[in-house]
Amino acid sequence: MAQKSLPSITSGKGGLDRYLAEIRRFPMLEPQEEYMLAKRYEEHDDRDAAQKLVTSHLRLVAKIAMGYRGYGLPIGEVVSEGNVGLMQAVKKFDPERGFRLATYAMWWIKASIQEYILRSWSLVKMGTTANQKRLFFNLRKLKSKLKAIDENDLKPDQVAEIARQLSVPEKDVISMNQRLSGDASLNAPIKSADGEAGQWQDWLVDDSQNQEDMLVEQDQLETRRDMLTGAMESLNEREQRIFKARRLSETPITLEELSGEFSISRERVRQIEVRAFEKVQAAVRKAALDANNSLVSIEKETA
Repeated sequence: MAQKSLPSITSGKGGLDRYLAEIRRFPMLEPQEEYMLAKRYEEHDDRDAAQKLVTSHLRLVAKIAMGYRGYGLPIGEVVSEGNVGLMQAVKKFDPERGFRLATYAMWWIKASIQEYILRSWSLVKMGTTANQKRLFFNLRKLKSKLKAIDENDLKPDQVAEIARQLSVPEKDVISMNQRLSGDASLNAPIKSADGEAGQWQDWLVDDSQNQEDMLVEQDQLETRRDMLTGAMESLNEREQRIFKARRLSETPITLEELSGEFSISRERVRQIEVRAFEKVQAAVRKAALDANNSLVSIEKETA
């Protein structure tokens, strides 16, 4: 699956517009068509199928890439790196998981673009934690909202607001802003604490969760949410109201308020809440057991 076969953004005026017009020619895929193409590539290494999967998602790459235009890098290269991430996603995509390729590919596209930006930016001791990377990729946007994009030194109130929105220490905001305002090479020679020689880039370790782990977590969260939604159907209208108000709300409603709403005692509300919870719990367990039995049956059939 060679990237050279994909459209590319030419330099000069109108290059981006021509590229966007060109990739719009590739049709979007219906779910069943996408599934069949993915199976053909997975089972038969069908490169034509893979090519169709890639080209049908080039618009997704372009849309994501446009969100990273504020780092002074050629948009053509940003898009190209995003396309690399897309191709990696197609290679690893499992159509049997039940979600669309776009959902899976989004993580790979963003990761590929962000890695390219981190490689390209000349930053001394670039932050490696998830919070520091979030700060790096959101600082410009927040500065723009605060109308401070052209200021090298942020005002104290601006620092405080950015730190609050990103949940990071104010000193990290000041430090990152200084790094983004300055420029030093990732290839600068340094020595570690034990005397080992190397370059700054050798110490850039990605501690964030990988894309596949994040996707698995997202898939599991959606499965649990679907099971809960299905389980709620076993409740009557009053039970649903009380269960949602007491168990699913960020700020649970008091028994007193609900007793007034339904003209029943607080103890009766509590009893309905407990009964509703038991019903939901039983329905979720049954749904999980049915899903597991179905999986076992599929595995036996394909064994």
